Amino acid sequence: MKILVTGGLGYIGSHTVVELLNDNYEVIVIDNLSNSKESVKDNIEKITNKEFELVIGDVCNKDIVEDIFKNNKIDAVIHFAGYKAVGESVAKPLMYYHNNLFSTINLLEVMEKYECRRIVFSSSATVYGKPESLPIKEDFKLSTTNPYGTTKLMIEDILRDLYVSNNDWSIAILRYFNPVGAHKSGLIGEDPNGIPNNLMPYIVKVANKELECLSIFGDDYDTKDGTGVRDYIHVVDLSLGHIKAIEYVLKNKGVDEYNLGTGKGYSVLEMVKTFEKVNNVNVNKKIVERRPGDIDACYADSRKAKEILGFEAKKGIEEMCLDSYNYVKKNL
Repeated sequence: MKILVTGGLGYIGSHTVVELLNDNYEVIVIDNLSNSKESVKDNIEKITNKEFELVIGDVCNKDIVEDIFKNNKIDAVIHFAGYKAVGESVAKPLMYYHNNLFSTINLLEVMEKYECRRIVFSSSATVYGKPESLPIKEDFKLSTTNPYGTTKLMIEDILRDLYVSNNDWSIAILRYFNPVGAHKSGLIGEDPNGIPNNLMPYIVKVANKELECLSIFGDDYDTKDGTGVRDYIHVVDLSLGHIKAIEYVLKNKGVDEYNLGTGKGYSVLEMVKTFEKVNNVNVNKKIVERRPGDIDACYADSRKAKEILGFEAKKGIEEMCLDSYNYVKKNL
């Protein structure tokens, strides 16, 4: 089986390519290197002792996408490619709508032309907006609070409409919660440029003295220690969820949505204290005012993915913290 992975050199994409190769799939990656590095290919091949084809190009360029399908028999697609920073999407909405929507439409049009109708889409828990209750189930009301989330929800709608138009499609929509961690080899992991948007890379940079202090936004939430609670999932577990989804779409038809999380909530302070303990380091931190729009807690009901896809996250908070720091230490 040959799988096309768009954005396959990125954080989640690269870990998923590792698991695909480990499961003996043939893999073609297309990536424009806007948020990744070409050297990731070598590291994936070192981990797996297997090679894969890399096309350096943009999914917004339909000719490049069509060339891939013209020259290969693609059995299914995992679609990661897209801009993903919430704050940037608020500042540059047109860039997000253009890139995320046009790339997906191009991809789907080419897939339809070449009768490749099996796709796993990288969505996000942002499509739930501010949930009215916890844990979050897939049938909750959908809404968004920023252009990034809106592009994810619009693409979900496009995929659902596509299935209505042609029931031969098989589509798995995966709604991620909070990916953290890195591959145990330390060869691939999360390495954002500049000031990180997410908690774990920020903790790592403070522990590594690259940043002075971690700001914890509020300690008066209705949680066990007053800090916000989120559902953190190890990136390797998340990647294995994509393998289960690919297996499912290759054997079934239809369109459905799945939460990929642990089903548990960890607070910001829990994450920081666990990181300090397992890595024997100090993280300089301070409590500051809440950020507008932040909610007390957010975590998944992950039963549907277990029941239908056979997926369950296995790695705990200690492995998340250890692997994140190990990656950075190996790449200093």
